[in-house]
Amino acid sequence: MAANLKEVRGRIASVKSTMQITNAMKMVSASKLRRATDRITQIRPYANQLNSVLSNIVSSLQGELNLRLAEQRELNKVLVVVVTGDKGLCGGFNANVNKLAKQHVQQKYAELVDRKAVDLLFIGKKGLEAFRTFNGYKNTEFVNTFSDLTFDNTARIVEYIMALFEEGEYDQVDVIYNVFRNAAVQIATVDQFLPIQTNVTEKEANDSLDYIFEPSREEIVETLTPNILKTQFYRYLLDSNASEHGARMTAMDKATENADEILKDLGIMYNRARQAAITTELSEIVSGAAALSSQ
Repeated sequence: MAANLKEVRGRIASVKSTMQITNAMKMVSASKLRRATDRITQIRPYANQLNSVLSNIVSSLQGELNLRLAEQRELNKVLVVVVTGDKGLCGGFNANVNKLAKQHVQQKYAELVDRKAVDLLFIGKKGLEAFRTFNGYKNTEFVNTFSDLTFDNTARIVEYIMALFEEGEYDQVDVIYNVFRNAAVQIATVDQFLPIQTNVTEKEANDSLDYIFEPSREEIVETLTPNILKTQFYRYLLDSNASEHGARMTAMDKATENADEILKDLGIMYNRARQAAITTELSEIVSGAAALSSQ
């Protein structure tokens, strides 16, 4: 019985230690989430409006300009950017993106995969770990981007991708990441990054023809397009960053609650074992006293 009590005490101490860790991680993630949420809520309307402007300008070109970044080609080679976190303990945050990425590659680009014409670019270590058996080129140059997430570092990735697309190395670039909704909801999403899409209605496209461009349309397109794409890609990473902290905070909060429930159950077990031990000792004492009195 003493051994059983010792075992329960050990389990209680272990759960308390784990509970302290999960609670601390929850508070750290909550602090980081506030900053990450501020960043994504500030840039999201700006990025969405810029993307709308870009779509309108591209749709208004109607073949007047040869914009390589909007050129629709036959798919001979594709780049898929997988955006995950560097660490675990964040619920299904990483698993959902990796699952969607595998489905996307295997279902949409099955023929290209067989020809080894699908390359992967990883931002975040968990994506790289999930695709360790992938039979194709895996770019790890930017895998540690989240260790210093800035617009300038993001811009280097976009410049690299744009250069490869313009050179004809890739015919399409997709980005798979988590869209942040709130601390409990993150949605794994696929976005076509290149070629630039014209997600405007026919009426909007016709209205855009009335725009007056100053300076020339060519200069505006040449200047705006790279900057808008950099902002759009930066939004992807900020969305993913906020999603990771939200998912980790939620997961650690649930883990802390579960640890508290386990502690309650262990407390009941300990009290029952202690009561049984005391009862056994009293029975032995009574039995011993009775034996002595009978002599």
